[in-house]
Amino acid sequence: MQATNTLPLDMVYHWEATKADSLYLTQPVGNDQVVEYTWGRAVDEARRMASYLKSLNLPEKSRIGLISKNCAHWIMTDWTIWMAGHISVPLYPTLNAETVNYILNHAECDVLFVGKLDDWEMMKPGVPDSVRCISFPLSPPNDFETWDDIIARCSPLEENVQREPEELATIVYTSGSTGKPKGVMLTFLNMAYAAEGGMEVLKVGSDERMLSYLPLAHVFERTFVELASLYAGFHLFFAESLDTFVEDMQRAQPTLFLSVPRLWVKFQQGVLQKLPQKKLDTLLKIPVVNKLIKKKILKGLGLDKVKLAGSGSAPLAGDVLDWYRNLGLELLEGYGMSENFAYSHINKPGRSRTGYVGENMPGVETKISPEGEILIKSPATMLGYYKDEEKTKETFTEDGFLKTGDVGEIDEAGRLRITGRMKEIFKTSKGKYIAPAPIENQLMANQSIEQVCVSGANQTQPFALVQLAEGVRDKVADEAYRKELETTFSQLVDRVNKTVDPHEQLAFIVVMSDEWTIENNFLTPTLKLKRNVVEDTYEGKINDWYAQRKKVIWQ
Repeated sequence: MQATNTLPLDMVYHWEATKADSLYLTQPVGNDQVVEYTWGRAVDEARRMASYLKSLNLPEKSRIGLISKNCAHWIMTDWTIWMAGHISVPLYPTLNAETVNYILNHAECDVLFVGKLDDWEMMKPGVPDSVRCISFPLSPPNDFETWDDIIARCSPLEENVQREPEELATIVYTSGSTGKPKGVMLTFLNMAYAAEGGMEVLKVGSDERMLSYLPLAHVFERTFVELASLYAGFHLFFAESLDTFVEDMQRAQPTLFLSVPRLWVKFQQGVLQKLPQKKLDTLLKIPVVNKLIKKKILKGLGLDKVKLAGSGSAPLAGDVLDWYRNLGLELLEGYGMSENFAYSHINKPGRSRTGYVGENMPGVETKISPEGEILIKSPATMLGYYKDEEKTKETFTEDGFLKTGDVGEIDEAGRLRITGRMKEIFKTSKGKYIAPAPIENQLMANQSIEQVCVSGANQTQPFALVQLAEGVRDKVADEAYRKELETTFSQLVDRVNKTVDPHEQLAFIVVMSDEWTIENNFLTPTLKLKRNVVEDTYEGKINDWYAQRKKVIWQ
């Protein structure tokens, strides 16, 4: 695949010129009401706001912050910042004040767009007084200048501002499971290459529909939703809230749908609470009923029109993948990082293999280092980390490959399998190394478990901390149910231990009563477990757990 010259703003101007009256964005605003934006209206509002930003006479290529849940104005603001000649800096809408302050100061943001947020009061103290704030129509109450007032009084920017391929387009601060977030510098070329390569592989057209609900501050949603809609020209819908998610799905009737492993598991568990697996298996064996049941389940999830479903951001257990595929939904896993704009590997329809994240995307080169680390190179790979030359140098090999930090192997068909993280691999007191991910995936196949962390550095054998699925958590107060679950988990440990090497066999499972959430810092904004936080939190209890000599421990 050749490097592209069609940059994101070129696509904005293209749709403005060719389908100004076609619907592009559908934004719910409460009480079953929506506001709809045609391409013409969306670009006009972005041009007016760009005109305003230019009137502020900010230094050239200023960093402009954007903190909001997904909404139509998020997309328009990205364009606005680029049209005004600046660099967009998205912030996750779930950050605490300390991290908000760190990013705004580190990026030296002059302006911050404040949008749809649930915890603005918690974040607000992190915004420096020197930062000029502009609020979206759906933002929490504030005394900032508003989007609607500004565009009402500003004339649209008339010129089609062009940006160079190698210019910095955005700085994406990694959600990071450890330490301070790093600012990943991505160019317009990085973005364009990933978007066009994605379209080529997935064969996406202008008649698709997508629901945007995973954080746009994350590259997964930015590449395969924002940029995909921009390059293919399809209709984008937004979710109002978690409570209205089913209605939002029914409104969008998506033909493409992306999610992260934790949510795919939650959707599955929701189905199985109403229709237990044994009953489902029985019904699926009846030829007359089989198709009706599959259709009913997918329709209930809002996935009955989906022709392409994807999962990314973290590994998804093979049993869950197979469960969806058994319903007729070919769920395709992909792989990517902030550092390569989520553009790396994907399973292709009809060529997927359970447990593998797929083949190289167009223009991607992959090799495995002598230590087993996955190394990747493509035109979508970042310039480096903002204001951190040392970390940038450490992250690349001498021949320009990105060190992913992941351990893996490639099969005979060129499909990549990730076997663990370099940093997550730990050593037992016997000097044996353990990669926790494969063991965690086996445990996650149990429907009663929602999250798992396998640990045990410097111990004789590893152990697993598990968090129960939502419906199961409510039932464990019943002693008979709890005993039954304990027997199930004891058998699960035995089954898993038969499939792994002796040094990898689990000593016990600890069933946690604590909930691991974004709010209490156990999860990243993309719902990945922060392993270091989990291990630090429970470190003082480990010796007591081993001393109990039980296979299942209730914490």
